[in-house]
Order: sequence, then structure tokens, then C-alpha cells
Amino acid sequence: MGSGRWSTDVYTAAANYRAASGTSAFAYSDGGARKAHPALDPKGVTERESRDSEEHPLSTPIAVLFDVTGSMGGVPRVLQTKLPQLLGLLTRKGYATDPHILFGAVGDATCDRVPLQIGQFESDNRMDEDLARIVLEGGGGGQKRESYELAMYFMSRHTALDSVPKRGRRGYLFLIGDEMPYPRVNPKEVRRFIGDDLKEPISTEALIAELQRSFEVYYLMPAAAGWGGDAEILTRWRELLGQNVLELDDLDAVCETIALTVGLGEDSIDLDEGLADLVEVGSAHHATVGRALAPLQRSAVVRGPALPVGTGEPGNERL
Repeated sequence: MGSGRWSTDVYTAAANYRAASGTSAFAYSDGGARKAHPALDPKGVTERESRDSEEHPLSTPIAVLFDVTGSMGGVPRVLQTKLPQLLGLLTRKGYATDPHILFGAVGDATCDRVPLQIGQFESDNRMDEDLARIVLEGGGGGQKRESYELAMYFMSRHTALDSVPKRGRRGYLFLIGDEMPYPRVNPKEVRRFIGDDLKEPISTEALIAELQRSFEVYYLMPAAAGWGGDAEILTRWRELLGQNVLELDDLDAVCETIALTVGLGEDSIDLDEGLADLVEVGSAHHATVGRALAPLQRSAVVRGPALPVGTGEPGNERL
């Protein structure tokens, strides 16, 4: 996937039609859906692909997966309203070459009907359509954990990124939530919701080491979420991802934060340049984004080369 080009005019026309007709941007979920939309159901999916093409010869894969349980259910609604700003910064400001964006959602596989939803990598307005298909279940188990590890398993083993074998460049994966992953990938959950026959559990640490061969992985925690700012949750994610754990004062700044993180990773901007761009485009969130991205600026982290599966630390081989 990843053909076509984003059109603000198409987005605006669709938004105007919904406003005039009283139609929700999330009509599938708001209409009472209780199962994943067929386009986002991960069961039996071989791969979600970010491929180079004549139209987009240097694809940059960007995946955004958000927790839709409890207080996090508003995240996709914010993303939907701010898609033009995200795409504008990535493309018109040159933060990323040929961005392909995938949206998905995470719940709790121990109790939710729809704990995993994964769209396609898209470069045009079909990404808005994928957002509209997401079920905002609002469940969760209430124990400070959701099934992020199940989502990361899918992204590690069921994506194909041309940027990795062709250019040795990893994609970007953003997890937006306010809880911890479970300690390991559960084979029964993998079989039920993805369809793979996993022979034994995989520790979350080993899975992330595998995933990082293809993606630079970030965790964003909005302060206003139910567990926002929780020390135990932040400590756990920092054990797993180091400086790539970003605290966000204002959920409305999520698109700007993602765009500037990609720009920093691509070495297209430094933080000061990115914040100046936000002022230029009329964003009110430059201060929030600056605080969120300060850890990346201090560490001067840029996106590194991909590593082939089967190399690196012992014990990271696929099961």
C-alpha cells in the first residue's frame, strides 16, 4: 500500500459533508460496532506493506497505534481533526520523504472484544478512512496494563517495509497510551486475534529488541489520561525504550509531537527549527511539544540503520 497523495481539499470536503449531514467521523464505532472492521481486522493478515513506487520512491513508514480504552478513547478523534497539520508538517516542511502512515488501535486482549485493530500504510486520504473505521471500545481491564505487546508482535512480524532492505532505514512506531504492556506475548491471544501458531511466550523485552530491527519505537503518554504521569508506568516504559518515552502535557499536541519526532529522526530539523515551524503554521502547542521532545534533543538521538533479524544480542531470535 502507500499509493496516491494526500489532499487537504478532499479532507475538507468530507469534513464539511459530515458536518452538514450530522454524520460522525467515527460512524462505524458510533453506530454500535462490536467487532473490528474487516479493513482493520489483523486476523489472518500476512503483511501490512510500506512499499516504494514510482510515485513514492523513498517511502518513510510511520505507524501510530493508540490505546482506545477508558480515558484514551478521545485520541483518534483528536488525530482525525488534525490530520492536515500532521501531513503538512511531514510533507510541505520536508520532515520526511514519501511518508506512509498507518493507524491502529490497542485494547486489552484479556477482556475486550476488539483488542487490536491495524490499518494499512497509506499516503493519501485513505488514512482518514482507516481512522473512521476504528472501534472506540472504551474497555480495558483496569489493572494498569493493556495489550501493547500484542500490537508490537503484529508490527514486528506482519509488516514489510521497503525502507529496511533497500536503504537500511527503520520506520517509526508511535504507541500512545497511559498503561504498561503485559510482561510477555501470550500464544493463545496471538492465535485468537492474529492467527499465528506461536510455540511459546515471548518476553516483552525480547519482542521489543526484535521490533527495533525495523522500527524506532516511541511511547507517548498524555498527562490528562487516566494514568497520566504515573511513576510506575513511566519507569517500566523507560526500562523498555529509554529516552523514547515522551510525556505530553496536552493531547491536542499529539500530531505536532509526532511530526517533529520524525523530523528529528530524519535529521531534517533540530528542535528549535521544528518549534519555529509550529509558530509559523499557527500551532498553539510549541511549548508543549518542546517539553515533550526535550529528552530527544538532549540525547541527540537520530534514526539508526535497521538490523537484520537474527543479529544483535543473543536470545533475540524469532520463536
